[in-house]
Amino acid sequence: MLSGERKEGGSPRFGKLHLPVGLWINSPRKQLAKLGRRWPSAVSVKSSSSDTGSRSSEPLPPPPPHVELRRVGAVKAAGGASGSRAKRISQLFRGSGTTGSGGAGAPGTPGAAQRWASEKKLPELAAGVAPEPPLAARATAPPGVLKIFGAGLASGANYKSVLATARSTARELVAEALERYGLAGSPGSGPGESSCVDAFALCDALGRPAAGAIGSGEWRAEHLRVLGDSERPLLVQELWRARPGWARRFELRGREEARRLEQEAFGAADGDGTGAPSWRPQKNRSRAASGGAALASPGPGSGSGPSAGSGGKERSENLSLRRSVSELSLQGRRRRQQERRQQALSMAPGAADAQIGPVDPGDFDQLTQCLIQAPSNRPYFLLLQGYQDAQDFVVYVMTREQHVFGRGGNSSARGGSPAPYVDTFLNAPDILPRHCTVRAGPEPPAMVRPSRGAPVTHNGCLLLRETELHPGDLLGLGEHFLFMYKDPRAGGAGPARPPWLPARPGATPPGPGWAFSCRLCGRGLQERGEALAAYLDGREPVLRFRPREEEALLGEIVRAAAAGAGDLPPLGPATLLALCVQHSARELELGHLPRLLGRLARLIKEAVWEKIKEIGDRQPENHPEGVPEVPLTPEAVSVELRPLMLWMANTTELLSFVQEKVLEMEKEADQEDPQLCNDLELCDEAMALLDEVIMCTFQQSVYYLTKTLYSTLPALLDSNPFTAGAELPGPGAELGAMPPGLRPTLGVFQAALELTSQCELHPDLVSQTFGYLFFFSNASLLNSLMERGQGRPFYQWSRAVQIRTNLDLVLDWLQGAGLGDIATEFFRKLSIAVNLLCVPRTSLLKASWSSLRTDHPTLTPAQLHHLLSHYQLGPGRGPPPAWDPPPAERDAVDTGDIFESFSSHPPLILPLGSSRLSLTGPVTDDALHRELRRLRRLLWDLEQQELPANHRHGPPVATPP
Repeated sequence: MLSGERKEGGSPRFGKLHLPVGLWINSPRKQLAKLGRRWPSAVSVKSSSSDTGSRSSEPLPPPPPHVELRRVGAVKAAGGASGSRAKRISQLFRGSGTTGSGGAGAPGTPGAAQRWASEKKLPELAAGVAPEPPLAARATAPPGVLKIFGAGLASGANYKSVLATARSTARELVAEALERYGLAGSPGSGPGESSCVDAFALCDALGRPAAGAIGSGEWRAEHLRVLGDSERPLLVQELWRARPGWARRFELRGREEARRLEQEAFGAADGDGTGAPSWRPQKNRSRAASGGAALASPGPGSGSGPSAGSGGKERSENLSLRRSVSELSLQGRRRRQQERRQQALSMAPGAADAQIGPVDPGDFDQLTQCLIQAPSNRPYFLLLQGYQDAQDFVVYVMTREQHVFGRGGNSSARGGSPAPYVDTFLNAPDILPRHCTVRAGPEPPAMVRPSRGAPVTHNGCLLLRETELHPGDLLGLGEHFLFMYKDPRAGGAGPARPPWLPARPGATPPGPGWAFSCRLCGRGLQERGEALAAYLDGREPVLRFRPREEEALLGEIVRAAAAGAGDLPPLGPATLLALCVQHSARELELGHLPRLLGRLARLIKEAVWEKIKEIGDRQPENHPEGVPEVPLTPEAVSVELRPLMLWMANTTELLSFVQEKVLEMEKEADQEDPQLCNDLELCDEAMALLDEVIMCTFQQSVYYLTKTLYSTLPALLDSNPFTAGAELPGPGAELGAMPPGLRPTLGVFQAALELTSQCELHPDLVSQTFGYLFFFSNASLLNSLMERGQGRPFYQWSRAVQIRTNLDLVLDWLQGAGLGDIATEFFRKLSIAVNLLCVPRTSLLKASWSSLRTDHPTLTPAQLHHLLSHYQLGPGRGPPPAWDPPPAERDAVDTGDIFESFSSHPPLILPLGSSRLSLTGPVTDDALHRELRRLRRLLWDLEQQELPANHRHGPPVATPP
């Protein structure tokens, strides 16, 4: 299986080549050379079927001594018992209604190998069916090499190759295989050999590779049947084909063990209750199916065989066998035969007026086979319209929980990989290899999902997404096939009326517009107008549009959001755009959502870039010479940043919503769709653009906020909070009660907090925004503190107490605003540096370098040494020797940087989790409802503009109650 594929539950498949017939040929080159010398007449052996891999086109090894071989043309013409057997084999597979020499289509005809084991087909009439070659022609065909597996003989036994012709019986092949395994002597060695042959039986096993062992050669037999001694294995493999994904092989087992396995398989099939044919131990049935002696009824003049009475009974039983539709009809055939004939004749044209007289038994059989009884315990599809009447079935039964319709094929479009598994093969030209998938679990409802690009209709409407499938629904595949879904398990749980019937059949629509009524749904023009008006003015979070109107709709939403028109709620643009994404994900075709996301992301990015350019033009970084730079006020920066903050908030919520829809799309999509990877790549590109928008708006927002803070922060180091007559405010004080030197800085923090709240920014982004502001404030104040201690006396106890008090007031105010934890974490280094300067002089002189390093771990050796070396101890006093760093840290002190780097800021982490947009209940915000109505009427106008002038209508108005 190719990487990237997911295989759903169901029947396993072969990893390389599907062999519909389980005969595998082995022709070693050494044996080929011997055969070319000893058997000149058999120069080539070809398969009689186009899809049978059981014969080789090379010369075959010499035959064993006890197998009868004849040259081509040396066999006499078929006649007598052989001709009778060939004719009855033909009748068995064609139906007993025709008694001529014609037979069913050859096993290699298109579709025969795929349909025989999985679906039941009505028997074809004799006319138009290609004749089957007589048994004589089969008998003169060159022999083939059969693999007979000896799994039942000894542990680890593989297989032995034996030669077989169309006349070779199972008993002969058992004797040959035993000789090859070394369990019997040569033919004719005595009575011991006969007892040995009687102890073993040749079994016809159907199976497939074990789960997880595809390509490893491991085998798991699921059906077993013991061949009669007179059955012809070569005819069995030629006439009975295994369905795709299964294979047949012949196994040699002990007779008692084989009978026990056969009985267990038969009991398991009955206990399953599926009604599927099992390998029943019916000797006559098995021999008749494979062309054995049970079909060779002796003629009246024959001197051998059973008596006339027993022969007549046997011929009657064989005649009954030929006329049966399936194994199930064999039980009680005589009891119901007359009743079924009368019922079949009642269906014939003119049966009510015509007198029933002598009728050809073949006609009875044809009419009887047309009476199909649907399964009672499995869902199925009833064919209403097909493509080829000669090949289509009437009933398609779901044998698995997941049922796949498709055309099938030799390989998929991805480099010769195995063809996708298909349950029902449809041969119309517009059917894709994997067209449609239906899942019907134990509990209703069933789900139907079209493959990409597959034309599928559901109750007359084009199906683009996975939807529910109820009993009675119509499922159209392509331009030719139409099915009705039925589920007998549902009982009366289905709808009372099929959904595709008119709502009011036979009723005249009200109003004068009855001539324009929709005949599909039964609604009149007035009813449809009322429904449209209810949609245009409704509060349901739904925004329907066609793909051709998508660009205009998205552009209008983004333009209105960028212009700030109307009084939309902060997350209104994201809500409207999410409605567009939701409509595309639910209603439009599979490949539309990636294209919509790409267009939406590009529009948002362009709008954000335009807004950034506008702000940059009003706030240039480099001012002309001689023009003083006017610092930004908190009010001005709040006005400038509001559009960017709104786009950051809306893009964040929209990105979370898009991620949810993309995950749903990936989960619900057909994993074997070759375009799925391309769609996911387009979605990833669109989400990367949205990520870029969030990063850019965040960067610009914190840039202008820190630019405003830069001019206000020095007051925290210079202002004195202990002014005459001023009282220090307590925790939670208002901004106006704070000391004058702290108000500008706190004003920036308050403006940022109000802006994030008004724009409804995600809480995670709010925390990260203030985290970056506090990081910048800490680094800026610490660098200013280090710089001021170099030129003049600044590191004094009194100045340190003022700085400590200002810092405590700022932290208390931020604690009251709900930002205390974040502020404490990012101001830690500045607080420790100020705490060092606040230590009383006497205590500081007693401290050593090691103790100071332990008490102030966040300061680097260079920063600690800088503070100690410039500390003012008094006139003429220098630092004590205890403050000198040890030699191990001298290099770090001399080469270390005392300033903080602004590049070590924390990274931006986008929020995780579900989107905060509410798209479930009715729209409660009046402003958002007005904008939604405006967009709906805009789409209505765009749709009307495409119509001729005389076909246009104004927006309908809802009728008042």
